[in-house]
Amino acid sequence: MKFSEKWLREWVTPPVSTDELAHQLTMAGLEVDAVEPVAGEFSKVVVGQVLKVEPHPDADKLRVCEVDAGQDEPLQIVCGAANVREGLKAPVALVGAKLPGGFKIKKSKLRGVPSHGMLCSASELGLAEQSEGLMELPDDAPVGTDLREYLDLDDVTIELGLTPNRGDCLSIAGVAREVGVLNRVPVEGPAILPQANAIKDVLAVHLEAPEDCPRYVGRIIRGIDPAAETPLWLQEKLRRSGLRSLGPVVDVTNYVLLELGQPMHAFDLARIAGGIHVRRATANEKLTLLDGQEVTLSEDTLVIADDRRPLALAGIMGGAESAVQDATRDIFLESAWFSPLAIAGRARAYGLHTDSSHRFERGVDPEMTVRAMERATMLLLEIVGGQAGPLIEQVEAGHLPVRHPVRLREARIERVLGTAVPGEEAQDILERLGMTVESTAEGWQITPPSFRFDIGIEEDLIEEIGRIHGYDNLPETTPSVHLRMPARPEGRVELARIRERLVDLGYAEAITYSFVDPDLEKILDPDHPAIELANPISSDMAVMRTSLWPGLLQSAKYNLNRQQNRLCLFECGLRFIRQDSEIQQEMMVSGVLSGSVAPHQWGIPPRNVDFFDAKGHVEALLELTGRRADFTFTADSHPALHPGQCAAIVHAERGKVGWVGALHPATADRIGIGQTVYLFEIQADILQAGKVPAYRPLSKYPSIRRDIAVVVDADIPAAEVLETIRAAGAEHLTEVELFDVYTGEGIDLGRKSLALGLTLQDLSRTLKDTEVEAEVSHILDVLNNKLGATLRA
Repeated sequence: MKFSEKWLREWVTPPVSTDELAHQLTMAGLEVDAVEPVAGEFSKVVVGQVLKVEPHPDADKLRVCEVDAGQDEPLQIVCGAANVREGLKAPVALVGAKLPGGFKIKKSKLRGVPSHGMLCSASELGLAEQSEGLMELPDDAPVGTDLREYLDLDDVTIELGLTPNRGDCLSIAGVAREVGVLNRVPVEGPAILPQANAIKDVLAVHLEAPEDCPRYVGRIIRGIDPAAETPLWLQEKLRRSGLRSLGPVVDVTNYVLLELGQPMHAFDLARIAGGIHVRRATANEKLTLLDGQEVTLSEDTLVIADDRRPLALAGIMGGAESAVQDATRDIFLESAWFSPLAIAGRARAYGLHTDSSHRFERGVDPEMTVRAMERATMLLLEIVGGQAGPLIEQVEAGHLPVRHPVRLREARIERVLGTAVPGEEAQDILERLGMTVESTAEGWQITPPSFRFDIGIEEDLIEEIGRIHGYDNLPETTPSVHLRMPARPEGRVELARIRERLVDLGYAEAITYSFVDPDLEKILDPDHPAIELANPISSDMAVMRTSLWPGLLQSAKYNLNRQQNRLCLFECGLRFIRQDSEIQQEMMVSGVLSGSVAPHQWGIPPRNVDFFDAKGHVEALLELTGRRADFTFTADSHPALHPGQCAAIVHAERGKVGWVGALHPATADRIGIGQTVYLFEIQADILQAGKVPAYRPLSKYPSIRRDIAVVVDADIPAAEVLETIRAAGAEHLTEVELFDVYTGEGIDLGRKSLALGLTLQDLSRTLKDTEVEAEVSHILDVLNNKLGATLRA
């Protein structure tokens, strides 16, 4: 929101300087982003009138002008502007004038002809970023008057960075209301009175989508003067608010938008067929907008239409076919209230962002429509003339927003702000903010005004009291709180410890968006339908992630494309899974690795990471739980992973809790990754459920190791053999390890030999050979019965 300070002071006159005003607004929650002069620094620039224009004797594009600048005699000035002409009034920089940028005007000769001054454009005076030709002044501008005085340029523009909840301050009236409350001074805007009806012409208005537009106000004005021009005072107020003049009718609607915060639109009445219909668009309807863009409308778009076609995107932008033209004589004015939900996201869907959509998305006062219509009618009749018809108003009261009362307890104010605010002051603040206040036993019952969409709970009201009372006035006090130590399982593994382990393994932590590309999400996790966002940031961030892999793979691709060919990234974050009508959020730990195991060096030969590196990293995380034996890796298939290099991480009680494997080559090609990438993902809560270590005495007696080689079918995983041995019930078995796998000569086709080391030990005595042999024999029998294993000769 950008506005002129002098315009604001027409509404309210606080006894503070510009700097103090800016500080007040910022501390009240209306952050001031910039305070800038409305014009560049210049002096000795006056209003001049061109008396005579003659061609330059030695230059086709230059003109020799005789200019009355209020001096003793006319000045001869050489000018190259295309719009210079006899009778034109324009700014004249006299000899000795200083212009923005330190430029000084001196007597000079242009192609041999003396020039005593300069006729100026708006950009040369710092009044516009760019301009074509001389700045044209009104015919009644007094010749010789200092331009700064004539245009009242000793002014500044104030630009506010408003938060989305303060749509009520997107107008001069709204900011003035805040300034009045902060300084306890009255707010006095222009008198807005109902305009007399000179004609009886009306249009039929049909609210066919009352939930989106429950109030629509219109008015016909006939016989406007198409040659009328926007007065300079109105052009200047628009310019200082960042808008350029587009003709008197459009300028008035823009002026009302800035002054009262109510977006309006004017239609060429002759281009409206029949009545007005406020409705949803039908599929594949087309509309050419004011900016020349043709859009194909979606069925959720609200439009203003006549009996034949859509005329405008409701609350966003008008259509070119029904726009006011230079020859327009009769107009139809619109002032409507559109629901924020009906407008939110619609402008962005068409690549638009307008002043109207910006306001309607945040909420416009539903009670402002008639007042804005009367204000616009008054200005138009004054500037372009014409005859106004009666107000046309259609209202569906059941769909208008209702402000519900909010309970405010006096004791709660002190509890939240940390200081007591006298009840009389609190009530006065709320009343001056336009709220209806009723006293109760505990405090008050507050009904917010129609223009405040952000007041819904008690804390909202306390915030209002705090910011108007002044955050600078709140005392510094040490908070008194009752600290309670929550119970925490002793065996719990904190996420910080998991992060540390991954960093120890050489990983760097990544933080990626929870919003991901729908196509990439579908490729990587087709089993879980993604949750679509109602108002996405962009098309490639339109769904909530069901896995952390999309973000990590995009980060991997970004780094690989920048010659970072060795990478290890991990992320701890939430995934979002829809279960029935609810959304379940699960914390996951995921990683991606690619490239060489270690940086190139002379100590070890180069080797790229493989499946077993990724699996080893997952095992390192599982070791943190103290329950490594509860987890197994089983060969499985996942749509995103390589069929031959993919394993599910299975918990003894909870089943599948994660995955590890190589990214499928086809998926890597679709993403644009040109080298092998390995991934893992596991539920964080299973890693955090650690086991408290328990003391177990060490045996004082020697252990005995027996090495055996068993032959099993080639498709039986070694892990299954090891698990079978552990479950065989050998009384003294303390450790079993696999140290060799052999296939080839002496082993039948389709079989493999596994060399295993068995360690046996007793706590109270030395085992006898007979006992050891008996247990080994028992283990071999179990392996033979369950897996068909035989002892290798």
